[in-house]
Amino acid sequence: MLELRPNCECCDKDLPPDSTEAMICTFECTFCQSCVEGKLNFVCPNCGGDFARRPIRPAHLLAKFPASVKRVFKPDGCAAA
Repeated sequence: MLELRPNCECCDKDLPPDSTEAMICTFECTFCQSCVEGKLNFVCPNCGGDFARRPIRPAHLLAKFPASVKRVFKPDGCAAA
């Protein structure tokens, strides 16, 4: 099950579970769409993989399967691999 991380690793923008701007790589590194397109050139700086839009977990399932609250913020590593 996806963690649904709460923020962009690059700019620290909040990305709530229902965000349509959240992008993830195969390892669930999480970035906002703006950073993926503008700063990262569609390449994950952590693994070198590409991105896909993060799915939205239905609201009625968030109580039983909550999103992560652990923030990951790595502004110094915010460059394409």
